Amino acid sequence: MKPAIFQISRRSFLKACAATTAASGLPLWFLEEEEARGSLAAEPGSANDRPGVALIGCGGRGTADGKSAIRFGDMLAVCDVDQGHAEQAAKTFAKDGHEPQVYSDFRKVLERKDIHIIINGTPDHWHTLVNLGAARAGKDIYSEKPLTLTINEGQRLVKAVREKKVILQTGTQQRSDKNFRLACELVRNRRIGELKEIVVWLPAGLQGGPFASSPAPQGLNWDFYLGQAPRVDYVKERCHFSFRYWFDYAGGTTTDWGAHHNDIAFWATGRKGPDTIEGKVLVQPVPGGYSAFSEYEVQFTYSNGVRHYIKTTRDDTTSGGVINANGQRNGIRFIGTEGWIWVRRGAIEASSPDLLTTPLSARAERLYVSEDHMGNFFDCVRSRKDPVCDVETGHRSASECHLANISLRLGRKLNWDPERERFTGEAATEANKMVSRKMRKPYTYEMV
Repeated sequence: MKPAIFQISRRSFLKACAATTAASGLPLWFLEEEEARGSLAAEPGSANDRPGVALIGCGGRGTADGKSAIRFGDMLAVCDVDQGHAEQAAKTFAKDGHEPQVYSDFRKVLERKDIHIIINGTPDHWHTLVNLGAARAGKDIYSEKPLTLTINEGQRLVKAVREKKVILQTGTQQRSDKNFRLACELVRNRRIGELKEIVVWLPAGLQGGPFASSPAPQGLNWDFYLGQAPRVDYVKERCHFSFRYWFDYAGGTTTDWGAHHNDIAFWATGRKGPDTIEGKVLVQPVPGGYSAFSEYEVQFTYSNGVRHYIKTTRDDTTSGGVINANGQRNGIRFIGTEGWIWVRRGAIEASSPDLLTTPLSARAERLYVSEDHMGNFFDCVRSRKDPVCDVETGHRSASECHLANISLRLGRKLNWDPERERFTGEAATEANKMVSRKMRKPYTYEMV
């Protein structure tokens, strides 16, 4: 009977593989390798092996991360400067009639000895201070992307995480997606020949304004929300989801979707960063409106001659790929001397079917395997090994996005030393001033 059971299982597996191949473009040999390797999904753990978790930043993304985290740990606290968000999160994570404790100041959360894990879902300009405080308190961290607001923040965070020996996973979850890992492995193993170009397509950002100010809503600590950013009157469009379209708090789609796709480009090249950056703004912001650039082009050049482009689009139909529900292209194209590979969420394609269907050799370079981004983080919390997107990786990927924005803002071609993480040559003095930002008191490094 055992052979018959195996045959049914094998037949079911092949049927599932065929469906997956048709839907995603993943080749059968790759799926069979994944099956042979076995599941790497993290185990939820016993009741005695569930660390205490706190969610800081309880908006939509943070709450989604929290829901993923409670597969492996127990939510003991939620924190947000918006009382309504925090109270809603407490209800969402209630268990057995008990709600996690609600906080408005993340530093109070970090004082608790029973909390071992911090899920950081705050807006971008709060990522680093929360992460630094957590690291110094000895907490392991799952932080949303982009990891930092500035390059200097990343340098400080890398040092703190390594000195305190805590685990940090950056929430660039495409590193735990089979399509992106396969694309990077094929590129690294020269499946498309010598890599010549990478084209990252990003959705265009929002435009709008000028916007009127109004009294801050009851329950929102507007000053704390602004944090290190300049003090301004409350404007609805500066808050919650649309914070990402203001340079005070983020970097537009360059650091939003760009943090995902440029991270994959970074993974495929295996390099620390570009040597030159040249950005061109295609549409200027409306005065008094969203300040991050909505449409732009950027070219990175690496020391080996590879050119890496970032392009935004709203309804272009001439450059290949897939149009999403908003009529925007969103993905990465790797172009080599022997073909191209296009990858996005849910699909991988190539200029020739053989580029995907021919298996990699046993001697081929393979990359870190993670099938569950949050699960990988909790696995590493237990093992104390680095996760798939550790602090250095998160910092370097975010830096690529920050370099793009610095070039766009200065309107200059810039030279970058990826080893020293400093601009060099013409315009270096002006550009190096933008590696960090002035922080409004009391929301400075001293507060954590």
